Amino acid sequence: MTETSTAGGTLAIRARVLTYHAHPLIHGVEGSHRYIEDGLVVVRDGLVEAVGEAGELLAGLDPRMAVADHRPHLLVPGFIDPHLHMPQTQVIGSYGTELMEWLAKYTFPEESRYGDPAVSNAAARFLMAELLRNGTTTAVAFCTSHPQSADSFFAEADRQGLRMVGGKVMMDRNAPAALLDTPQRGYDESAELIRRWHGRGRLAFAISPRFAPTSTEAQLEAAGALAAAHPDLHIQTHLSENQGEIAFVAELFPWARDYTAVYERYGLVRPKALFGHCIHLSERERGALAEAQASAVFCPTSNLFLGSGLFDRDAALAAGLKTGIATDIGGGTSYSMLATAAEGYKVLALRGQKLRGHAAFYMLTAGNAEAIGMEDRIGRVAPGFEADFAVLDTHATPAQRRRAERVETLEEELFVLMTMGDERSVAATYAAGRRVHARGGTGDLPARLDQPPTRPAPGGPSAGEAQAR
Repeated sequence: MTETSTAGGTLAIRARVLTYHAHPLIHGVEGSHRYIEDGLVVVRDGLVEAVGEAGELLAGLDPRMAVADHRPHLLVPGFIDPHLHMPQTQVIGSYGTELMEWLAKYTFPEESRYGDPAVSNAAARFLMAELLRNGTTTAVAFCTSHPQSADSFFAEADRQGLRMVGGKVMMDRNAPAALLDTPQRGYDESAELIRRWHGRGRLAFAISPRFAPTSTEAQLEAAGALAAAHPDLHIQTHLSENQGEIAFVAELFPWARDYTAVYERYGLVRPKALFGHCIHLSERERGALAEAQASAVFCPTSNLFLGSGLFDRDAALAAGLKTGIATDIGGGTSYSMLATAAEGYKVLALRGQKLRGHAAFYMLTAGNAEAIGMEDRIGRVAPGFEADFAVLDTHATPAQRRRAERVETLEEELFVLMTMGDERSVAATYAAGRRVHARGGTGDLPARLDQPPTRPAPGGPSAGEAQAR
């Protein structure tokens, strides 16, 4: 379902507005964000034109403008998921193995089906719908080694006008024959997909060697050549997720001083290179990734589900290593970035670290935008940024409404939303200024700014409390 705009492609959205421009753990909470209790966001041609107090902006609006009043809900930038696997939507929640066995038992057999256009098209449609239902407007996705899987992913994202990044997996060993390409095929098929899709609409291609154990040195060399030919492209792979995996890499690449050195040798450690997991890194590896301006991607639900280990956020921060947080569907067990952040809190707590509400919402939005090298266009509600938003209902369930009666600050409200929220908390999702998801399928929102909200915020803050925040 989409909501079209009028008056020259413009739309106004009224809600509580929250956006981040700096990391709360580095610059402090007060200097990291902007919160407007009664905010208005004006969108023109898919971009944010203005953001401010509704009382100040209303007078200047064209009376023909399409509007949506989402009060008392909270509008934030659309969530960004920097690491997931499109073909794993039907193996999510598979029981009882660690990483390498999980791949062989569940993932590889499932991925073998994705040369079939009907299979990959259905998966792409499902994935986009599920992401939007969870308020996620941008994702970085692994497809399979079949070019068809990437075609399906990009075609569906383009049809819906979404900002998406994806890539065909390069994999030429240690997997079933039906999934293997060759160094030359991996290069040629990726190059052709780049030609067809990269830069089309809101799409970007990611060079995607699955991980070192499934690529020969010849294929990693081919991936490096592809990266050298396209220095602006993303690179996505996996790094130091599991101790057995790390030992296997040491056997396959005996010359490498550590796991990261394998990728360094082939020119794959650079800006916009995204390394999933990064749990068991040495100090040298964190420093090398940070110096190259690469990013580590924290995947808490899959790390817990597969028993892989506990990510060390504070060590990454100390090294200056850019860090994202991701669902890692389908080793990860939830499409919800809210649920992902909640599990991230638990992982960090086991390390003696903490994840508070503002820091979590920064990571899900502006932080993840920086991690994937798109901080200049997504992840903020600010003029000139793409109009991708999640509208969040912090009172979506009876349990949340009851808990909200004791909420006193915005920080506390965000933390409760993170720990108790899921897709039910997403009232609406916007992509490039179009409403692409409404809870319940039709939405329950008045169409004009002069109509009041249909219900108050149960236990919500008074105006005085809002100012006190």
